[in-house]
Amino acid sequence: MPPTNASNTHNMASTSSNLTQDKQLQDAKVSIKTDALLMKKSLDKIELLDGIKHASDMLNKLSSIAKMNNVDVPMQLSPKNYYEIYMNVTDELRHLETFMIDEFQKGFKFDDLYELVQYSPAIIPRLYLLITVGTVYIKIQEYSRKIILKDLVEMCRGVQHPLRGLFLRNYLLQCTKNLLPDCVVSDNEEDGDINDSIEFILLNFSEMNKLWVRMQHQGHTRMKEKREQERKELRLLVGTNLVRLSQLESINVDLYSSTVLPRLLEQVVNCNDEIAQEYLMECIIQVFPDEFHVKTLEMYLKACTNLHEDVNIRNVITSLVDRFIKTTVKLDTDETATEQQATIFDIFSRQISEIISSRPNMAVHDIVALHTTVLNLAIKCYPDRIDYVDKVLEITDTIFNNMNLDHIQSNSQVSKELIKMLKIPIDLYKDILKLLRIKYYTILYEHLDYVGRKTMCQYLLNNALENETKIESPDDADGLLQLINPLIVDSSDKPADYEQDAEDFIEEQTLVARLIHLMQSPNLDEQFLIINLARKHFGAFGKDRIRYTLPPLVFRAYELAYNYKQTSEQDEKWDKKCDKIFKFCFQTINALIKAELPAELAFRLFLNGSQVLCEIAYENCENILYEFISQAIALYDEDIATNKFNSISLIIGTCQKILHIFGEENCDSLRQNCVNRAAKLLKKPDQCRAVALCTNLFWNCKPRHSDGVSLRDAQKVNECLKKCVKIAAQCVDTSAQFELHVEILNYYIHYFEMQNENITIDMLNELIAKIKQDSTGLDKSQNECQMILEQFDRSLNYMRKKSIVFDGILF
Repeated sequence: MPPTNASNTHNMASTSSNLTQDKQLQDAKVSIKTDALLMKKSLDKIELLDGIKHASDMLNKLSSIAKMNNVDVPMQLSPKNYYEIYMNVTDELRHLETFMIDEFQKGFKFDDLYELVQYSPAIIPRLYLLITVGTVYIKIQEYSRKIILKDLVEMCRGVQHPLRGLFLRNYLLQCTKNLLPDCVVSDNEEDGDINDSIEFILLNFSEMNKLWVRMQHQGHTRMKEKREQERKELRLLVGTNLVRLSQLESINVDLYSSTVLPRLLEQVVNCNDEIAQEYLMECIIQVFPDEFHVKTLEMYLKACTNLHEDVNIRNVITSLVDRFIKTTVKLDTDETATEQQATIFDIFSRQISEIISSRPNMAVHDIVALHTTVLNLAIKCYPDRIDYVDKVLEITDTIFNNMNLDHIQSNSQVSKELIKMLKIPIDLYKDILKLLRIKYYTILYEHLDYVGRKTMCQYLLNNALENETKIESPDDADGLLQLINPLIVDSSDKPADYEQDAEDFIEEQTLVARLIHLMQSPNLDEQFLIINLARKHFGAFGKDRIRYTLPPLVFRAYELAYNYKQTSEQDEKWDKKCDKIFKFCFQTINALIKAELPAELAFRLFLNGSQVLCEIAYENCENILYEFISQAIALYDEDIATNKFNSISLIIGTCQKILHIFGEENCDSLRQNCVNRAAKLLKKPDQCRAVALCTNLFWNCKPRHSDGVSLRDAQKVNECLKKCVKIAAQCVDTSAQFELHVEILNYYIHYFEMQNENITIDMLNELIAKIKQDSTGLDKSQNECQMILEQFDRSLNYMRKKSIVFDGILF
């Protein structure tokens, strides 16, 4: 939208004002240099009065009307430009001060110079000169320091223009920086003592603060924001008074608490200006020592209850708490200091409640933020006092209940502050189990809405995983799983229109799954209770979640079975416990099947369980092992439609490992099942290779009740290999047929070496002749064919090297 005529006019006026300011600034700087040069020339000639006159002309640039080229020019400079002129003038004024000190040291007397400069017609030059001469008199100890200081600070009242008065009094502070008396009792009454310095600075501070506050009420209301910005630029001038106070070494804790702080707080409260109050309260925190704050904490916080309602009290309290946290970290060994610090939390807790009560219109998020600062103090300063943490959370919960705040919207400011509060114990304790010991943590956490609780759950789990927090007891596991319940189940307060990104959902459930691996109890029986407990939490809340959470639970159970096996010498019931574990796993895997999840997941879990059972091999495990492998085969038959070859290969490999557990009947049944399914694969090459793999099931198999005798069924091996040759011959693709024959040849070679009496030299020669015959029809320019021929050559070379074994082979 184009600017209106009014805004155009305002912008043009602003631009014109900036140009005028720049012109006045440059003219003033040129005039200052001219007057300074004339002043220096007069001083070089020991013409002090002329030097003072030129100095007065130079100081006129700090007045509202400046003399430029013998013409009165109005000066309306911004604080930034005025500061630049102020620095130029005061730098040049130092030459006058240095000259007078040097001349006094030479014995030259300037009679009544202190009174003489007071006759300057313009008040600004008069007071700057008066301060300059006064500091010279103090340095040369010509007159009473006490009287001069009091006189100077009182005379500065003559300038009531806020901007010029602030810089004038700042000049007074700069000049007297190292001249203030800093002793409890002075040998010379005229020199003054620490009380005179305190009175001098506090009076100067009071007057500067009044001038600073008065700036807010000058000019048109539409310029309010600009005036506020200018005031913030000038705040350091006022704060310098507090810095000077803090630099006085004779101010001790008692003097500070009885005199300095009460008067400072009185001035701050009475000014009733939010900008001044907020800055000065923070300034007090920063400039004075830690032990002063410990002694006067309650006094300071009581003053906070009387501040203007627009003061951001949150920033003030946060600054104070941060200071105390640093103080407590480097805790003093002195018993008194320790006792004082022990009351800090109680004082903060009580006074924060008073501050909140004094501000009925305080926003809820600011209330939470205040309690967050106290919570931060409680955890960092008193890490062993969980009751302090609980007390802060209880107070916050009471406030929410009184305001009927429940299910706070996640995008609100209150929710952001509450989440910030709830994250503090997680970050600082670095142990999520401590949260379970804090009664009101979970209660306060429930005030968040569904989305807010999920955010906290993820943060909590990430912290647990990062710090590898072990969950070692069923009670802790139960408490933690209840705490992260929003990630496990859809809560009743879940918004109807809530839609979650699929990747975010997977990330959430992956965090929960990783948590399972932190559930590690040194007591194996308790570990089983934890696993059962987790199963109850995870099992009934939808297939979308259990596909991520139940598999790792099954693997934790398998691991537990291994651990029980290792305790077999100490625990007589270890085998019964293992049996119970595998029944638990069987039921858990079946839950995945009932949830109609991809069958391959349950299929692989059954095969993994079969191998674990085989390795543990406790007594009477045959029945449950048979159930595991049978379920895997049933899933293969009914639910696995793709990658059939890979799946049957896994079954064959697993059976080869576990067959020694079974009796002859079950052993024969499983072997025949594998052969039948291998022969029914859709593709001929897959059939051939799968049947070839089955030959391993009939060789070196030791059934459980065979007295350790290996049952080598040479006939079955031979039948399988003949079947492979027959299947290979049915392939239409000659290169595939050739490749399969080469692979079958290697099986024949293997079993011939293993002294399978049903494998003869004639069989080998017949197959070799067949392969050679087929090779003539191959396109040998293709890489695949070349690789198969190379494999065939390697097989022949192998037999040549072992010609004694393979005597009779026709190469």
